[in-house]
Formats: sequence, structure tokens, C-alpha cells
Amino acid sequence: MTSPEQQAIAVELERLRGITEANFARLHGRLDVVLQRTDRAEEDVRKLREDHNQDLAELRAEVEALKRGRWPLPAVGALTGLGALAVAVLQYVGR
Repeated sequence: MTSPEQQAIAVELERLRGITEANFARLHGRLDVVLQRTDRAEEDVRKLREDHNQDLAELRAEVEALKRGRWPLPAVGALTGLGALAVAVLQYVGR
């Protein structure tokens, strides 16, 4: 036979067990939400990194195209110098 005190203790332990299980279930649910958010954040970061790398590659290609299309400044300077020399020589000879 069980005494009323033992029955009260058993009831209280069962109530605590129920509270503990409910809180663990709630905690598990919250952890699932955090895990989903973490996975989503990691996916977003991966996509942003891919977009960034693609944009960077496009910019590098544009810069290289601009470099190839620019005038070679040393050659322009040399041609200007030769043109000035030719004008000076023509003026000297023309006198």
C-alpha cells in the first residue's frame, strides 16, 4: 500500500515529468527554427559570394578590355616628339 504522501510525491513527479517533456519539445522546436535560419543564412551567403565573384570577374574582363583599347602613351609621346622634330627641321630648312 502506498501512503497519501507517496501518492502526492508520485503525482508531483509525474507533473514535473510532463513539464520537462513539454519544455524539451518547445526547445527542440526552437532549435529546429534556428537550424533552418542558419541553413538559409549559409545559402544566402553562398549565393552572395557567387554573385560577388561573378561581378568581380566581369569587372576584370571590362578592365582588361579597356587596357587593350587604350592608346599606348609612350608611343604617342614618341610620335609627338618626332612630329615636333620634323616641324623644327622643316622650319630650319625653310629659312
